[in-house]
Amino acid sequence: MPDSGPLNLYATYSEHFPSPDSLLLETDAGEVFTYGDAERESARVANFLQGLGLQRGDRVSVQVEKSPQALWLFLGTLRAGMVFHPLNTGYTEEELHFFLSDAESSLLVCDTANEVHLQALCDAVGTPHVYTLGARGAGTLSQALNRLSTAFATVDTVASDIAALVYSSGTTGTPKGIMLSHGNLAANASTLVNYWAFTQDDCLLHALPIFHVHGLFVAIGCVLMSGCRMRWLSRFSVQEVLGSLPQSTVMMGVPTYYTRLLAEAAFDAQVCAGMRLFISGSAPLLPDTFSAFEARSGHTILERYGMTETGMNTSNPLQGERRAGTVGFPLPGVDVRICAEDGAPCAVGAVGDLQVRGENVFVGYWNLPEKTAEDFSPDGFFSTGDQASVDEEGYIAIVGRSKDMVISGGLNIYPREIELLINNIPGIDESAVIGVPDPDFGEALVAVVVCNEGEAEVSPEEVIKALRERVAGFKVPKTVRIVEELPRNAMGKVQKAELRSLYS
Repeated sequence: MPDSGPLNLYATYSEHFPSPDSLLLETDAGEVFTYGDAERESARVANFLQGLGLQRGDRVSVQVEKSPQALWLFLGTLRAGMVFHPLNTGYTEEELHFFLSDAESSLLVCDTANEVHLQALCDAVGTPHVYTLGARGAGTLSQALNRLSTAFATVDTVASDIAALVYSSGTTGTPKGIMLSHGNLAANASTLVNYWAFTQDDCLLHALPIFHVHGLFVAIGCVLMSGCRMRWLSRFSVQEVLGSLPQSTVMMGVPTYYTRLLAEAAFDAQVCAGMRLFISGSAPLLPDTFSAFEARSGHTILERYGMTETGMNTSNPLQGERRAGTVGFPLPGVDVRICAEDGAPCAVGAVGDLQVRGENVFVGYWNLPEKTAEDFSPDGFFSTGDQASVDEEGYIAIVGRSKDMVISGGLNIYPREIELLINNIPGIDESAVIGVPDPDFGEALVAVVVCNEGEAEVSPEEVIKALRERVAGFKVPKTVRIVEELPRNAMGKVQKAELRSLYS
């Protein structure tokens, strides 16, 4: 963990800002914003938060669509010394109830369309303030900001102070709050800027969501820490990306983005002529996609590996061979080791538990000191839960996930969370949720369900309908299979490997 010296992530970003009139981002709607706009608008946000009476360390929960104004909200929260708590826009009211309660949020900023029912939710859980921000920047938050000062002295925080609280579901189905410090995020962004050679001459094609570590901390961190600019898309669209590539130099995406580009005949080397780098992460990149992309575009995708708790840990090299099926080498300042079950180091080529240590690694789980202690070794290594191997040349390959997680379209899904909900549906005895290969999303969720004996069988459509009312759409299985029983081993454990083989 980084030391506790003075450090504010916004102040660190701003040390790299070019002149105030330099372009920061241009949107797909043709709006243009400068670094001076970022300074002024984030100051308004910081003044607003202090004016509400919020204190250093208070949580600011945000569930809004992607917009430049949402970016100012993130930066202003950092400047005020408060904790930014991003929420997936697909989360249901039931999911939000847990997040707001657990984080003990002081403020929720939500989409204008959701104000009425989320106000009632905030009243129920004790969140004192609710403001709105629409996709086009309108809402009660913008109205409140308009009359505030554009000057603000960024609050002095230290490296170990929490900058962001990001939730990731656990294998038990209960989400865990991941505390990311100013030092964690600053260290990782600085390393990536240097390793991937970002300069003020770059233009990042930003098509990622900003409720996710990839789009918020990795992509935006590289831009602000290098003083370059962004082509800012409100959401991923193949046509928008094709139109933006000629004006860009770098693109970050999940594998689904690249498979969808390859499905377009208009995507070719000429469209990519001005690009210097394509980066992929958040889910495994299939070797076939890697090869097809190189053949079509003339560019070799750079795959890297990270997670919510750590930011980026490894990367294929900028200069040198980018090897398909691997995530490259440990980043500077990140220690990586692969251990057997007894804790002994694995031999070259052997598969074991991937553990990491460095200033990028999170402070701990929110209000879960025992879980934090469980996931860290006595010498400070964090157990990622991923299974990996390393070859003789040092390339690391992620070969599996011991924590049973499914990654679909770059978003993490923990089967146990979904299984618990399915098992509570009347008429269902038990279930097993698995991920199977999918050419578009990387993995697709399949639920294998056993109904109660002697009762009317629950249909797949009924299961999907019940889940849609409880969880975000990306967590709803694409397919539900009704079976008489689940395969088990001699100890009674469900054999998910057999189910994956059967339904893939």
